[in-house]
Amino acid sequence: GQLDTTCHAFVGETVVLPCTTTPPGELTLSKSMLYWQIDQELVHFFQNGQDSLEGQDEKFHGRTSLFLDQMKHGNLSLKISNVQLGDDAEYSCIYRQTENHQTKKSTIKLNVTAPPRIEKPPSPSEQNQIPSGSPMDVPCLALLPLSFLLLVLLGIWHL
Repeated sequence: GQLDTTCHAFVGETVVLPCTTTPPGELTLSKSMLYWQIDQELVHFFQNGQDSLEGQDEKFHGRTSLFLDQMKHGNLSLKISNVQLGDDAEYSCIYRQTENHQTKKSTIKLNVTAPPRIEKPPSPSEQNQIPSGSPMDVPCLALLPLSFLLLVLLGIWHL
């Protein structure tokens, strides 16, 4: 159960959670099952060569997909689109071959963060509305002598 990798995504982005089988070789998809899950929550399920999403957790509905063209070569990665804060979790990629009952599992942690907010500078008309002696300026002025004094004291202390 140790983590194989950690992925990072911002809300609204598309992220690919990597999962590959080793050694790489032709996988018989018609005799394979692939589960992507968080604890007991089903994120994506693939069996008998196709997606089987009846039991998929509602919050992932329409947002997950596999790389079907690359699966037979061992790429079992899961693509999640429009990532949400609630998607932040540890995902298990569980691949099972039905004929020889071989099971491979890997764990991928997805860290989701809110997108960085881009602050736009106030337009000139908004700047004019704040009177020049506004209380907003006072804390800055009050802090300046204090920090200057600390710098001086630290400077002397180092001598």
